Parts: sequence; structure tokens; C-alpha cells
Amino acid sequence: YKTDWHRYNLKRKVVNLPPVTSEDFQQRVLQQREKDALQTQDTSVFCKVCRKSFGSAPAFENHLNSKRHKESLINFTSDSLVTVESISEPLIQARKENKDTSDNDKDDDSDIEEIDSDEWDEDEEEVSENNPILKNNCLFCNHHSATMTKNLKHMSIDHSFFIPDIEYIVDIKGLLLYLGEKVCKFYMCLWCNWRGREFHSMEAAQTHMKDKGHCKMLHEGAALAEYESFYNYSQSYPDHNVEMDIDQEVNIPVLDDDDFQLTLPSGATIGHRLLLRYYKQHFSPNQVAITNKTKINKVLSSYRALGWTSTDKIAAERKAKDIKYMKMIQNKYFMRLGVKSNKLQKYFRPQVNF
Repeated sequence: YKTDWHRYNLKRKVVNLPPVTSEDFQQRVLQQREKDALQTQDTSVFCKVCRKSFGSAPAFENHLNSKRHKESLINFTSDSLVTVESISEPLIQARKENKDTSDNDKDDDSDIEEIDSDEWDEDEEEVSENNPILKNNCLFCNHHSATMTKNLKHMSIDHSFFIPDIEYIVDIKGLLLYLGEKVCKFYMCLWCNWRGREFHSMEAAQTHMKDKGHCKMLHEGAALAEYESFYNYSQSYPDHNVEMDIDQEVNIPVLDDDDFQLTLPSGATIGHRLLLRYYKQHFSPNQVAITNKTKINKVLSSYRALGWTSTDKIAAERKAKDIKYMKMIQNKYFMRLGVKSNKLQKYFRPQVNF
């Protein structure tokens, strides 16, 4: 009486149905198992353009014919047009360069070579053409301003967007361009950062920030290290001297460069081959940022007119300590990773090159 067949017949008797035989019950069990196996099969279809999954093929076909999918397909194809160079050309060029360098090493008379700055590839980050900051447009709407200062004033009045710790900022334009890249290129919310949902267009990200009240910049926790290159918290240090010039804080000895550098009457500069690696160095504007005091003072005056108060010294000092601690942890991590993979010696030639 404990078999499934008996329980099945009892349930049929409750609803006034006749009982079934054991053979009929086994056939029904097999049919139900086959039906369950078909239902458990993964028939879902994923749309790569819209990043959505559908449970059946008809639903996916209806999605392909929808207007929203066609608009997303146009944006997806325009963004994915990337020029791919052939592999053989870089290899041939690299072999030619290696051959030229080996021939130059054999020449004893050519101790000095000319350094042309036009041949160097600049190491600056590329900015998207549709970055709203390039045209002095708002980060959250289509409003256009004449200057960057007026653009910041519009964002502060209409969207309540304020730059945190603006007294310690050293590159306000670079920060705004970086925020514009996050909105127009990666479709990110400035407050959710990488924690929130993903968006498929810049308009969707802007609508989310306006609807949720996220028209603000996340500048706490792990996000401090992300914006560290745009700020300088040295003014918040207890031993900071306001009257001291930044260039006078460190006394750098002047080296005699008569034997390694020569300036021609035409103005061109030639240097020794031993210093080639130093001539090729290009520092980004974020590392050697020049503070535009007039723009920052105008923004500060507009902020104060809206009731903004200065940043707390204790909070700024705490942020400076957090940034210093995160950089120390990051350096330790890279050191441990380099020791583990034995890649700390940059001058070593790799033994295997595929």
C-alpha cells in the first residue's frame, strides 16, 4: 500500500475516477519523465546586442523584429568597427628595427644620435569624440554652455552636482573628461560606479542618474584610488608650509650634461644613445598637472552662493591617509606578483618568444 501506483489510484478515487492497472501506470510514468526531460533542456537564446536572454525561439524571433533591437543593432555595429591590422606587418617592422639597432651597435663612430620628438608616440589617453565635456555639454542632459565654468554652474544648479574636495583638486578639466568617458563610453552611473546595473546607451545612464538622484560623484572607499591622480592632499598635512614652493621642497642636484647632450644652432637637441630611454619618457598631464586657480575660484564662488561650505580638514586628512594606505597595499601586491612570476628584472631578455 506504500507504492506510488496505490497512491495514484487513491487520488483518482478522490476525484471519482476509475483506477488504472500497474502496466498503464508505468507507461504514464515513462511519458511524464520524457516530458520533464524535454522541459529541463536549455532552450534559452541570448541576444548579444541587447544583452538579454529569451526562453524560447519564437520569443527571440519577435525580439529580432522589434524596433528597440534594430536601434541597438545600429549602435552596436557602429561601435564595433575596429580596424584590425595584419600580424605579418608588425613582425616585419620589428625585425627591421632589431636589425637596425644591431647595425648601430656595431658602429663605433656613431656615439651620438639625433632625437626627434615627432617620431615619439605620445602616451596620452584617447578621449572619445562624443565626450560631452569637449563641447562644454552637461554630463546629465543635452544642455550646452559657453565655458567649462558655466557648465559646472549649470550642473550644480540644475542637477545638484558638486565636485568633492574641490580645494584640493589639481586637474579639474582632466577629472571632468574622465567622468565624461565613464558616461559616454562605458555607460556608467557616476554614483553606482561598477556596483549597479549595466546600461546600453549614454541616454539610459543619464536617465538613471536623474531619476535616482545619482547626479553625484562617488569619492569614498575604494573610489579614492580611482581619482587619486586628480587630487593633491598635501595641503591637509600638518607639516605643510603654505609659503614654501613645491619645487623648493626637494633639492635636486644639478648634473653636468655637457658630455651627454648638445644643442645645435638650429635649436634641435641631440643626445647620447645611453639616455635614449629617458628621452622617450612622456608624462601624462595628470602627473604634472597645473592648477588653474581662476577657474577653480569661479567654481568655488558659485558653490558658496548655493550654500556650500569648505571641506573638513579632518576628513581631507583621513582621505589622504586612506589613499596612501591603498597605494602601499597596491605596491605590495605588484611586488608579490612580480616575485612570483619572476618579472621584476625588466632588463632581462625573455628566453622563449612565441
